[in-house]
Amino acid sequence: MDFSSFFPALASFTWQHLLMIVVGAVLIYLAIAKQYEPTLLLPMGFGAILVNIPFSAVLTHINPETGEAVEGVLSLFYEGGIVTEIFPLLIFIAIGAMIDFTPLFNNPHLLLFGAAAQFGIFLTMVLAALLGFDLKEAASIGIIGAADGPTSIVVASKLAPRLLGPISVAAYSYMALVPIIQPPIIRLMTTRQERLIKMKSNTRKVSRTALILFPIIVTVLAGIIAPSSLSLIGFLMFGNLIRECGVLNKLSQSAQNELSSLVTILLGITIASTMTAERFVRWDTLMIIGLGLTAFIFDTFGGVAFAKIMNLFLSKDKKINPMIGACGISAFPMSARVIHMMGQKEDKTNYLLMPAVSANVGGQIGSVVAGGIILSLIGLF
Repeated sequence: MDFSSFFPALASFTWQHLLMIVVGAVLIYLAIAKQYEPTLLLPMGFGAILVNIPFSAVLTHINPETGEAVEGVLSLFYEGGIVTEIFPLLIFIAIGAMIDFTPLFNNPHLLLFGAAAQFGIFLTMVLAALLGFDLKEAASIGIIGAADGPTSIVVASKLAPRLLGPISVAAYSYMALVPIIQPPIIRLMTTRQERLIKMKSNTRKVSRTALILFPIIVTVLAGIIAPSSLSLIGFLMFGNLIRECGVLNKLSQSAQNELSSLVTILLGITIASTMTAERFVRWDTLMIIGLGLTAFIFDTFGGVAFAKIMNLFLSKDKKINPMIGACGISAFPMSARVIHMMGQKEDKTNYLLMPAVSANVGGQIGSVVAGGIILSLIGLF
């Protein structure tokens, strides 16, 4: 009896499929047991299991009995939500509705960390190019360091569609692993005396007019500097305008809760549609994951190093805690929480949350602008 005719999936099963199912199980474990971004890692992990069973109905496949192509639901989600950029842009509306720019108004100089912490992006671009990736692929890999999943998806979908799967997974995985990746780098670069630096938090009231004008002005300026960033920065700032305008409170709450949760689930499981054994169990995928980690590490390094350089020119009572520099990445608000907790571990009276949030918000803006600049410049080649 030919069992392959009864169980074609089992007959086509390979060790690569098994490996990717194990990867999916690890992501589910991290989501549940460690609570690392569960709303994202759990659907990604479960999706990885779904797509690595041969002839899975969730992907477009050839029916082994009829030889006809059958459309899968995740393939349709991918075409309609990722290729068109709808899912990441909807996520930006939700993120924008969550961001309060008041701390940044009170500490405007911390916006500089949003630029300094993009150092790893451009360093990794060079490394990726040296390893044989073409310029567009190298740029797409480098943007992983921004720790901004939606920006990584948009850049990769335009410049390197074939690498979208591993780039998306790496970007979101490293975002979730901020509490593991950043602390040892920060400790290595700072002394305990530096980590004990206390920062004064300005708490002056910011006018409603300023908060309303800010997203509009940022959108216009970003559009002039990098027009390719307008879809990214525009949707982010539109979400923030919904929050700050004061007449769309119900819509703002919906964006922060229902929209964010629903699109995150769809985004996670749709990204998993690219996590097939054929695409992932490859040498270049391992290089992308390694280069993504390199970008993330050097972005953190760039932010901390910039803070230490600034301190050389600041008076003793105005010095910046160098750990704040690590918040210049776009992992909002995870990085700010990590830095605040590190400060509390060193000294329970050291409250770094507000300056950390300020730098983190700057990182959110900086990563989007960096993505737009890359699209503008690399897109010319």
